[in-house]
Amino acid sequence: MNAGAIKEFDRIRQTFNGNSDRNERSKIGQFLTPAKIAQFMASLFKQDRENVRILDAGAGTGVLLAAAIEHLISKKFHPRAIEVVAYENDNLALPYLSETLKRCETACRKMSVRFHGETREEDFIASGLALVQEGLFTEQPERFTHVIMNPPYKKINAKSETRKLLDAFEMEVTNLYAAFVWLAAKLLEPKGELVAITPRSFCNGPYFRRFRLALLRMTALQRIHVFASRKKIFGDDNVLQENVIFYAVRTQHKPKSVIISSSESVDFSNLSIRYVPYEHVVLPQDKDSFIHLLLNDEDDEAIKLIRRFGTSLGDLGLEVSTGRVVDFRAKEYLRHKPGKGTVPLVYPCHFENGFVNWPAETGKKPNAIFSSEQTRDLMVESGYYVLAKRFSSKEEPRRVVAAIYDPCRIKTATVGFENHLNYFHAKGAGLSPNLAKGLAMYLNSSLFDKYFRIFSGHTQVNATDLRKMKYPSREQLIHLGMHVKDRMPNQETIDDVLKRNI
Repeated sequence: MNAGAIKEFDRIRQTFNGNSDRNERSKIGQFLTPAKIAQFMASLFKQDRENVRILDAGAGTGVLLAAAIEHLISKKFHPRAIEVVAYENDNLALPYLSETLKRCETACRKMSVRFHGETREEDFIASGLALVQEGLFTEQPERFTHVIMNPPYKKINAKSETRKLLDAFEMEVTNLYAAFVWLAAKLLEPKGELVAITPRSFCNGPYFRRFRLALLRMTALQRIHVFASRKKIFGDDNVLQENVIFYAVRTQHKPKSVIISSSESVDFSNLSIRYVPYEHVVLPQDKDSFIHLLLNDEDDEAIKLIRRFGTSLGDLGLEVSTGRVVDFRAKEYLRHKPGKGTVPLVYPCHFENGFVNWPAETGKKPNAIFSSEQTRDLMVESGYYVLAKRFSSKEEPRRVVAAIYDPCRIKTATVGFENHLNYFHAKGAGLSPNLAKGLAMYLNSSLFDKYFRIFSGHTQVNATDLRKMKYPSREQLIHLGMHVKDRMPNQETIDDVLKRNI
């Protein structure tokens, strides 16, 4: 095959997209891979093998498997035989996939490579788990030398059959893409290679912890590629999810370094490549196995500076929790304006100049919640707290946005924090004034933001992520707090104060 052939496979993909409904594709998490990305992914395969078995789980129109075959048969030492197993249960995609497999067979025949392509119109999770179970009792279980995949991006329904199947294997994941990758890795033979394009969300957070541990136990990460733009990867599907491509090998021997690359767009122009020590990507002492993507010298410097801080939240006597008030569940108790029998309810919209400005004179969010037996457990005692938004908008310059709840500004015995906020507290109580101010200043620093982005590629800030971070000592935070008066200093001042005092 040549560049013209790959363009033809991309034409097949685009024709399918044009003849199918975007909303329906979105419902099943189907976003087909553009040809240039498929070629890059296929180029990551390194090993020479005489007999190749390729798995593409969720094959769509087959552009990924076509790119893999193109790469393998164009090598100087190309395979003698290639077998492809393509899972696809979307009836609309099957004719396009069949055409792709026929073209692949023709290309292999021209290179004197035996080819066999099989389409399995089955659910990959159910079928793959059955293969894993069969492999426990057979001498020659069905396994693959190569996996190339763009798995479906869709949440798993808690009551679905898929959820029950995964629970039986103790694989707690919330999204299909992670389940697909985990199962595909299990179906690799020793030293088998896996290349996948997925959302970056698996790199951190509690929801993907078990998946990360399993993947890193089974395989050795060799390379991770990051795209600078959210919009261009699956542009014709209007997908804004931040994605990565990663290459891993089925082995327990970890490499000395991981290649971390990045590019501005899908044509891989301005490609940047770095070799990062494996222990800097997955920290040896990290029980949660967060994956850190150090893209440049600034990231290296952020890692270096953060590691000077050896203090955990526990060492500070602090905890971080998610706001207790879930507004749609407490809707009957919410009040737009404060009144008799109500207490303040704080939302992210109350953040102003690094403090909570309450009540908000304008806006759609309620300012108060009625105090009753039913709502009492949703409130905390008044005191100094540090609040951090759980979700930041893409337009905000920082991923972590923090503000101080100052009880001197809001006269009340108790207060409610809405569920879109995380709040720092001292075992349920407030902090000392300068400790709260210093902590908020640190959270709002460019250094904290830079380090946070190294392992987090999405706009959600989980309490678990904040617990993982290292912090200055109590004395250092209190000293920082002395620089905060009636409003948070500007970004330049925050960063300068942090640099000079810690």
